[in-house]
Amino acid sequence: MADFQQQTVTILGATGSIGTSTLDVIRRHPDRFRVHALTAHRQVEALAQLCRQFSPVYAVIADERSASELEQLLRGTGTKVLVGEEGLCQVAEDSFVDTVMAAIVGAAGLAPTLAAIREGKRVLLANKEALVMSGQLFMDAVSAHGATLLPIDSEHNAIFQCLPPERVRTPEQAGVARILLTASGGPFRETPLENLHKVTPEQACAHPNWSMGRKISVDSATMMNKGLELIEACWLFNTEPERIQVHVHPESIIHSMVEYCDGSVLAQLGSPDMRTPIAHALSWPERIDAGVEPLDLFELASFNFQRPDPERFPCLRLAAEAFAAGGTFPAVLNAANEIAVQAFLEGRLAFTGIPWLIEQVLSDMNPVPADSMEAILEQDGEARSRAGELLKVAPTTAAMSSFPENSGVKLS
Repeated sequence: MADFQQQTVTILGATGSIGTSTLDVIRRHPDRFRVHALTAHRQVEALAQLCRQFSPVYAVIADERSASELEQLLRGTGTKVLVGEEGLCQVAEDSFVDTVMAAIVGAAGLAPTLAAIREGKRVLLANKEALVMSGQLFMDAVSAHGATLLPIDSEHNAIFQCLPPERVRTPEQAGVARILLTASGGPFRETPLENLHKVTPEQACAHPNWSMGRKISVDSATMMNKGLELIEACWLFNTEPERIQVHVHPESIIHSMVEYCDGSVLAQLGSPDMRTPIAHALSWPERIDAGVEPLDLFELASFNFQRPDPERFPCLRLAAEAFAAGGTFPAVLNAANEIAVQAFLEGRLAFTGIPWLIEQVLSDMNPVPADSMEAILEQDGEARSRAGELLKVAPTTAAMSSFPENSGVKLS
């Protein structure tokens, strides 16, 4: 007889790469996990297929039109269809749910993730933008409601694994000197700077190591993902940017490291497969099979590390500056980045226009205290509006041939 209690799981963002990887792990352990709800934006057919496989109580989709299509596809299955943010929050805070995988990309994931936290759920955080936007409010809610927060980003999950469990929020008391945050460098780590303005969405989404969604792939290419992760790490591990050092590690085998005051460095290694951190968080503090091929150290010729090039990756600087400015600036940064990346993917903005647009929005706005969700969401909306206006005069691929000049901020 099993000596564990079966977990009931809601997956926010079930059709994305994190969602499908989560379901793959769950499929391997039907005695441990039961799916309660699956959500998607407008991927009706993909969500319907997953619902037929996992028989959730609820499926959530973005709008009424998509809901009508989904109801037709799920007729006779017993799965109830809910709509929009209200539906997302309902399945996140449902009393029958033990664990919520927060894998909706971008600001859209903030409300349901907070709803789960306020009900004291076990929250597996794959949506870094939610924490970047709300920072102190987010972590205060985790503490006030007794939620369990487990990071899913491979880097933060690696750091979590390298820290004593009782010192995750107080790493300095455990003798931690620095957190060493690794980055792959993306597909353009060695591309000549003068050619970056010609990068296409297809090239930017072709990550050399990881299989990810299009938005996250572009963030990896600009290294904005690492900027957001820098902010996220500060909140998760209650530390300062000065204690975090970014290392470009092209092999993506060492997912991050923790350096202790006695000179020891603990690293978490593994194949670049998101099922490893997902399985770790689902089963924590135990371990379960994730379906990941074992790492063959004999096949690895070497590990390489480089300092991030501030001229090539100005988004790192922008993230550090936004966090230093405080208040709602991280939310502004995230909003501007979401608009810029979407415009790039739609062919309306050059790749090198992404940091240009973000910097323009940051320079046009003044931070206010991030002391309420209303203030954060208001600034998010203003930033998106300003970014939309700037897109009308944004540099095209033909007009921009290099990144904006950086201010020389030292990130490591």
